[in-house]
Amino acid sequence: MRNKKRKTRRFGEMMIRSTAVLLAGICLFGCQNSQEGKEDTVTAPVKIPITFIVDSSTGKKNEEKVVEEFNEAYKGVCEADVEWIMETENDYRQNLKRQNVTDKLPAVITDLRMLPSFYQMMITEKRIEDLSPYIYGDEEWKNLIEPVVLEGCSEPDGKIYLAPLSTAAFSCSGIFWNEELFARAGIQEFPETWEEFWECCDQLMAQGITPLALHTDGTAWAPMLLATAELADTREGMEFMKELYPESYQNENGLHLAETLQRLFLYTTEDAIHNDFDVAYNNFFSGGAAMIPNGYWMMDQIPDGWKEKVRFSAFPGNKLISSPETFGWSLVSAYGEDVKEAVLAFFKFRTALNKQEKDELFSRSMAQLSSTAEGDYIRAYQNEPQIVPNYQVKWNSIFQEEVLGQTLPELISGKISANEFVQMADESIRQFREEQ
Repeated sequence: MRNKKRKTRRFGEMMIRSTAVLLAGICLFGCQNSQEGKEDTVTAPVKIPITFIVDSSTGKKNEEKVVEEFNEAYKGVCEADVEWIMETENDYRQNLKRQNVTDKLPAVITDLRMLPSFYQMMITEKRIEDLSPYIYGDEEWKNLIEPVVLEGCSEPDGKIYLAPLSTAAFSCSGIFWNEELFARAGIQEFPETWEEFWECCDQLMAQGITPLALHTDGTAWAPMLLATAELADTREGMEFMKELYPESYQNENGLHLAETLQRLFLYTTEDAIHNDFDVAYNNFFSGGAAMIPNGYWMMDQIPDGWKEKVRFSAFPGNKLISSPETFGWSLVSAYGEDVKEAVLAFFKFRTALNKQEKDELFSRSMAQLSSTAEGDYIRAYQNEPQIVPNYQVKWNSIFQEEVLGQTLPELISGKISANEFVQMADESIRQFREEQ
């Protein structure tokens, strides 16, 4: 995802040495010379079926770097066999459910934790592998993983179904903002409190500048980042954000969330309703809006000509939203042992590459960074921010995938009230429980 200078061959050689046990296992089951006494017989590398997204906003292939470096390091042994698809992340996640029914899932499922109920079903039905014996059985692999990341990817019983990244450093979301538009409105610094944030929005509007790039489709990612970060500004709101599958939204916290969403859409573009994040992205990077919330991964999606004027800040109140488990990848159980061993090697390779990326990034001078925003991000991450859980791993999938898309536009347009919105949110809880 991130465009860093490659050290493919040296790093590949290091990974082959560091994963000697796994690689030896792969060789044993036939990735290379598999038949004793037949030196001329060389089998094809074990292929790992994976699906990755081509970002519709930028045309870039997600996860291209780890795929290329892994395939180079394990050339002739095993290979990440990728199907690149041009669709939204929400479409990808819905397709996973259809592929599961038809037993056509790829060997690796990315970001499965973004579908909480589907993830739990996959565990219950033993459709994905418990990775804890492999991670805890490999001290080197385990030591690559930050404790907070390993904890986030672990179930209460200690089992791990989500192969983790090494660090939480790349999993945080805040706000990207256009320094030139801020300066045009006479604003020199990003607001530090939510009161200052709303004043900032008003000041931008007074100068004819649209403050926010938002959308409603998908799981309403951009506005929900802002609304949940604002909700977590109180102790009660933060405790609500930590709840897994809240019992009800018909309370002070739920109403506050609905009212904040209403308020946010007073400051956005006319095309925000019934569109997905790609529209918000284009509005921000065409200069049509001054702010867009998103995560570190957008650093690699900043267009040429924007790298000096786009800045990054934590949400007001020094908050970042992050759930490292959302970046965990799962191993589908239906595949043979050769593919499973290859996937394990791929997972460990990804963990180590992620650690190397973090170490390299955080040791760079400002002049070596890819953009001004990247330097801002490092400072924000090192400034001891309060971490707010990502709503996508805490709230039921019906609310996220159906209620938000249908009712948020009605809430914004005034067709339903905040009270009616939270009533519909609670109806999603009832439906979710019936489906379990």
